[in-house]
Amino acid sequence: MSRLQSWPEPIIRVHELSESGIKKIPENFVKLPSERPSSITTLSSSSHVDNIPLIDLENLNSSDESIRDETMELISKACREWGFFQVVNHGVSHELMANARSVWREFFHLPLDEKQKFANSPITYEGYGSRLGVVKGAKLDWCDYFFLHYLPEKLKDENKWPSLPISCRHIIGEYGEEVMKLCERLTKILSINLGLNEDYLHTKFGGDNERGACLRVNFYPKCPQPDLTLGLSPHSDPGGMTLLLPDTDVPGLQVRRGDDWITVKPVPNAFIVNIGDQIQVLSNAIYKSIEHRVIVNSAKERVSLAFFYNPGGDILIKPADELVTEERPALYLPMTFNEYRAFIRTKGPCGKSQVESLKSPR
Repeated sequence: MSRLQSWPEPIIRVHELSESGIKKIPENFVKLPSERPSSITTLSSSSHVDNIPLIDLENLNSSDESIRDETMELISKACREWGFFQVVNHGVSHELMANARSVWREFFHLPLDEKQKFANSPITYEGYGSRLGVVKGAKLDWCDYFFLHYLPEKLKDENKWPSLPISCRHIIGEYGEEVMKLCERLTKILSINLGLNEDYLHTKFGGDNERGACLRVNFYPKCPQPDLTLGLSPHSDPGGMTLLLPDTDVPGLQVRRGDDWITVKPVPNAFIVNIGDQIQVLSNAIYKSIEHRVIVNSAKERVSLAFFYNPGGDILIKPADELVTEERPALYLPMTFNEYRAFIRTKGPCGKSQVESLKSPR
């Protein structure tokens, strides 16, 4: 964890920049030419190219065993080949999903002095923020965000959650409870598909008492030069598993597929699920955490909710013994999630190099 008590430079609130009417973005948001959205071929999911898989979880309740088996295999294949998939009929109320998006949009449109009451620092990132990483002079992403903890209980502090809009804390709490249930269900499915006990990932994450869960709500304001910057730089998620509630009306998430970027078109009332670095390690790279990024828009703002389901910070993560063989030795050195997260917080988003740095020397 970073020891810096404050950010290395004055914080720039991106929404305020966007609302100021500027025609050009500040230089510290301009990415290097090789890192700009147009630097690599971008494929739209509306064209005739592959999109991330879509899984109907209701099929797992079918009385037809072949349908259940087929659905389990679709999830397994998505984890192995894509690292991303969308789920529908997942059990979370569609009304709650819509309310969560709506209340967070309201928060980001509050007067700046109200939002500033929850301004964060590099110590935990908890609260209202506008940058990742503590490297002075770094190129910034076109995004404001709010980060908060659900688990473990010792980190959860509802007083640090937004007090406005009035319904915000209640909706945040209810949303966390429901999405947590979905994460628990998915980790059982992933464990079974790996040939492990259904509680394997739950146990390795620390069980009910030590596992972690947090929420990062992203707000991507309108950008006058979206071709020069990104809402979120390329990275793989450092934790266990991420459930993203996207903005259905404004696509922005892009997933790397070979040398291309696939622009994900969200399915209404679906969650986008992606594998994090810790599950890649635990699965000995059978499941893949895939690099992704976010593009921004000159005409529309965008809100998304990323729910991170993680191992406890002090738990040592290493490949499952059952998945290590002579033909496939352990690919990663053991490391606690806190140790790994400290590295990420220092560097900020850095593609796939973060998890590859854990690989065991040969």
